[in-house]
Amino acid sequence: MTTTTSEELTAPDAIITVRISGKHTDGAYELFEVDAPRGEGAPPHRTPWPKCYYVLHGRMAVLLDGELHDLSPGDAIAIPPNAPHTFTVHTPSAQFLAFAVGDAMGAFFRDLSAHGLEALPRHGVTL
Repeated sequence: MTTTTSEELTAPDAIITVRISGKHTDGAYELFEVDAPRGEGAPPHRTPWPKCYYVLHGRMAVLLDGELHDLSPGDAIAIPPNAPHTFTVHTPSAQFLAFAVGDAMGAFFRDLSAHGLEALPRHGVTL
């Protein structure tokens, strides 16, 4: 068993804590804890990696491929690669886990935290 230390990253729409990084899974998967305030997240965008969200607390809506999904604690949603998506938090805040296959999402979050939106094209993220 490998234990990990938490790494906190800042995105325009949330604080992201790396719970399991790709370096601890040989790049197979990553797990993040996302703390987002009330309001809209990033504009609808596409990422080249698959991921899923699991809501821990708060209420949020995920717009995925033009369909709105209301999520509460215990709810989860799978987001396929390159599917247009975004989220909106309806409570004062929401906390959810984001699980991603591979290690691309962590590299993107680190670049986004350090360099802002100029990181998007470097990781194949499109608006």
